[in-house]
Amino acid sequence: MGRVSATANQPTSSDQFHFWLEPSVIVNPFDIVETDQVSASNPDAHSKTYGIVITLEHTTDAVSHLSNFIANDFGDVAAFANTPRQGATVARVAVLSNTEDIYMPAPNDSPVRFADAAGIHCALGIDQIPAQYRVPAGLIQMSNGEQAVVYIDRRYLLGPEGAHLNISGISGLATKTSYAMFLLQSILQISPDRDKIAVILLNVKHGDLLQIDEPDPDMDEATRALWRAIGLEPQPFTNVRYLLPWGKNSQRDGKPNSFSIPEANWKMYAYALQDAYDKLDLLLSQVPDPHDTIGALIGEIREGLGGAHGWQPSQKWASATTWHGLLYGEPLVKNGTPQAFGDVRASSVGRFRRILRRIVQTRQSGIFVEQRARAAFNLSEEIAKIRGGEVVVVDIAKLTDDEQTLVFGDILRTIYALYAESDEEDIGESIPEKVIIFVDELNKYAPARESGSPIIEQVLDIAERGRSLGVVLFGAEQFRSAVHPRVVGNCAT
Repeated sequence: MGRVSATANQPTSSDQFHFWLEPSVIVNPFDIVETDQVSASNPDAHSKTYGIVITLEHTTDAVSHLSNFIANDFGDVAAFANTPRQGATVARVAVLSNTEDIYMPAPNDSPVRFADAAGIHCALGIDQIPAQYRVPAGLIQMSNGEQAVVYIDRRYLLGPEGAHLNISGISGLATKTSYAMFLLQSILQISPDRDKIAVILLNVKHGDLLQIDEPDPDMDEATRALWRAIGLEPQPFTNVRYLLPWGKNSQRDGKPNSFSIPEANWKMYAYALQDAYDKLDLLLSQVPDPHDTIGALIGEIREGLGGAHGWQPSQKWASATTWHGLLYGEPLVKNGTPQAFGDVRASSVGRFRRILRRIVQTRQSGIFVEQRARAAFNLSEEIAKIRGGEVVVVDIAKLTDDEQTLVFGDILRTIYALYAESDEEDIGESIPEKVIIFVDELNKYAPARESGSPIIEQVLDIAERGRSLGVVLFGAEQFRSAVHPRVVGNCAT
């Protein structure tokens, strides 16, 4: 297809080279090519250097663009140049690897060829991944028609060598989410221990993930062929359970507050005070608290309403067992007036009440209830029931930002505690060996330029210590720079 070209102004180097292109050959950026290099093991043979095409440029013997303008009768687009220019297309290639780890500059005039499937694997280091750890992650299609399956090393995706996945890009149209679903399907289809892997998905946009157990009626045969070329079957998820939010009208019509309702296997979840008294820090994560007055009051509430075995209100808090009782009754309020409590002044108690009232009463979506109905379940308890081979979808699409933060934090805290407090023999038996948590818009919960908050700390716990426990985070966002650097830094993929 061409030969390496080294000039005085553009020499080849250990990390890049240029080559001129035979005029009839079509090449595109991101094609992977190979060229010959010296061999350390056999002086009469060659090693192979692989690289990826970065840019393509067409150059001619014209000194400047003005020369071409004049040659065409001073800019007459209907005229033809009297003297045809001599030109060539030149590609710039970034070196990826060498079969003998020799990174000498590519010699001038060395032949350049398209890499075949084995060469693509060698260029990307895929040949170094043992077959039992390969997770199909996509398909490379070259300009010459060559195809090669791309694999990710499972040991760096689910542990033990590394963990976590981050997907970024301003693609839109659910492209990032679709790729995450494809990769999860790949993991579940090829893993021999799929029955020991569980998945939790947060549905954050419309009804995107509320039909994942149903086949796609619009999938064409070409798309099915791509799936099979990778070695996978284009099939829906199995063993799916949906958890949908309670809404303002759910008591009356029995329907959740969701954009769409799955055909089966769904329950509704809601938060009475009993379900959230020990999670108020998550609910109020986005509230500025520079002096930790809200944090101190949350601690008092947690201690007053909870005992050694969970919900156990003390006598002083006997009238504060519902959201209304907490906001309008003793000990925080007396005769309609906020009261100082512990080291927290009355004015700070008043601010806390205003904020909490806005979140759980005035502007809520319906998820906060005085008493949970029989048809509404405790989210944390439902998440704790997760078993290997199961996919749990938690819908938060119609919730407010504060409510979404509470639900996401509740899931992370429940799963982290489930694994951190379990005996080693329980993992793989009563709970899955691995649990993958996928959330879109990760930057909402772990933003880059924000001081510590309960929800950020929860995400960091998973990112930094989840690998050793078997808890894996898959996150997606438009801009990776918008996510906390410690979260991105701990993503092995």
